[in-house]
Amino acid sequence: MDIQRAKEEIKRSVQAYLATDDIGRPLIPPIRQRPILLMGPPGVGKTQIMEQIAQECDIALVAYTITHHTRQSAVGLPFIRERDFGGKTRSVTEYTMSEIIASVYAAMERTGKKNGILFIDEINCVSETLAPTMLQFLQCKTFGNQAVPEGWVIVAAGNPPEYNKSVREFDLVTLDRVRRIDVEPKLSVWQDYARAHRLHPAVTAYLELRPQHFYKIENDVDGVQFVTARGWEDLSAFLQAADKLNLPIDEGVIGQYLRHPEVARDFAAYWVLYRKYHQDYGVEDILQGKPFDTVVARAMDASFDERISLVSLLLAGLNTRFAAATTTGAVTDACYQQLRSFKRTLTQQDGADPAALFAAQCENYRARLDTDKAAGALLPDEAAARTRTLALLEEWSRHLDSALDADDAFDTVRGAFNAQVRRREEAVSTAGDALECAFDFMEQAFEDGQEMVVFVNELALGPDSAPFLAENECERFEQYSEKLLLHGGEDELLAELQRDDVRGAEHSAEF
Repeated sequence: MDIQRAKEEIKRSVQAYLATDDIGRPLIPPIRQRPILLMGPPGVGKTQIMEQIAQECDIALVAYTITHHTRQSAVGLPFIRERDFGGKTRSVTEYTMSEIIASVYAAMERTGKKNGILFIDEINCVSETLAPTMLQFLQCKTFGNQAVPEGWVIVAAGNPPEYNKSVREFDLVTLDRVRRIDVEPKLSVWQDYARAHRLHPAVTAYLELRPQHFYKIENDVDGVQFVTARGWEDLSAFLQAADKLNLPIDEGVIGQYLRHPEVARDFAAYWVLYRKYHQDYGVEDILQGKPFDTVVARAMDASFDERISLVSLLLAGLNTRFAAATTTGAVTDACYQQLRSFKRTLTQQDGADPAALFAAQCENYRARLDTDKAAGALLPDEAAARTRTLALLEEWSRHLDSALDADDAFDTVRGAFNAQVRRREEAVSTAGDALECAFDFMEQAFEDGQEMVVFVNELALGPDSAPFLAENECERFEQYSEKLLLHGGEDELLAELQRDDVRGAEHSAEF
């Protein structure tokens, strides 16, 4: 199965394992809660789905790559204790708490969550000395003489032997005590992930054109050559940093992430063209409403690769503006709640120092933010919005002093808030105007072609564009969504990409 279906299977299992009846008894007795064994190729996204499941189920997560451990760290260190057996004192060997078990208790204390997932990766690649411990772990849910706490679900992951020569096969006894799920890489599923996590548009556009380069593991005389989903995601992060810092990117850098010479070379050529298209077409000029008649003709006559790349560049520029509008809106809403709270406090504590009250409110906001961050209770966007909100609140606080009475203090904060409201309005207006300019260009260059299908589909699904369009009406988006039969058009495009084998060879020559 693909990684998304595996995620849903594991999530349902976690929910079932943690469910209790009316008197608190587990619906599935702990002895029947089989550990889940997730088997799949490296870099397919096993760790990422564990993070998502923990977040969605509001439980803790402790993740370990077991190959980094020794028997001592997994089981604990031995020590001698005097025990009385049958009236005789004897020296016996006991063990300190396993580092892994201790991490589970530490996570419970840090997050305040009693339930969680203990995720052990590369479980079938352990050393010979640690192998019995891992078998004991899967069979008995213990490390040494310490059991995994109640309320914690065990998920282990490993690589099939065709991907790793050092793996150890599990015996029948062990396999009869686990739930094995086999996963395979699937580009369409990964594309949803890439879209939600805002991977670099050059990566997503390239894989739209070169689906055969998404995941490769090959052996030849030069050794193993590979490209994995993890490699694409890590490369994306570096490309995004390079864009901000204006760092050069060449085939050598790309090859450090894409360990397949053919794919690295092809993407490096595409990267050069992708950057060139951004300049040649004047993407920012298009989105700012400047005349674009000179590039429309080029776009109409361009190759399929070039047209899809141009659409990706337009979407990237729009998404930057959508994200700014969404973030500014989230910060504004949070500031509004703080303004209301400040008003209530002034009313309830008549005569108190307004500056001191607002400073205390800021400190409470910071404390809650720090607590939620430490507990892992915030998604990245939530954490970013609240961090920006705190910065604004602290800035406003610095403009208050003890000389101000309650009314003047509130008017000062309200004035600063009104400035934030205007920033939100400007961000929304900028994004909306850019979207209209993009539609102007798309209509002239591509009319009702497949490029428009891709454009509208990505607007509908994007993590930045979709919330913006839900809150801000765009008539042309609604018209094209209905006209193009969004999902049917997407299927048609994918079918075209898959059946056109000749195009792949032509594109490689272009690069």
